[in-house]
Amino acid sequence: MTAALVWVGVFVVGGLGAVARLTVDKAVSQRAGWSFPLGTLAVNVSGALLLGFLAGLALPPDLALLAGTAFVGSYTTFSTWMLETHRLAEERQIWPALGNIVISVALGLAAALLGQSLGALL
Repeated sequence: MTAALVWVGVFVVGGLGAVARLTVDKAVSQRAGWSFPLGTLAVNVSGALLLGFLAGLALPPDLALLAGTAFVGSYTTFSTWMLETHRLAEERQIWPALGNIVISVALGLAAALLGQSLGALL
């Protein structure tokens, strides 16, 4: 695959990841109706599962760039996770803020490990 084609793929696939992130976050957040950022949690945990799965598959470099970096990279969001945690803390919701950190890290690591194990089976 040529470098130009890979970069066009990164733009397109990255855009699809961003749209998927918005769609999942919005759908989960609307159903939950809590101040706790469940939409972002769902996006980041599912993204960790997917990235672990892709890592377990041991894809060729160009495909790994498109699937892992472009799609999953634009699908997941560290900055929104930190901003929402900060918002919870500013609103003096200290336990939910700490819970967001602990739950996100624990579930994200578990999801990545599970995804990698599943990917390695194929």
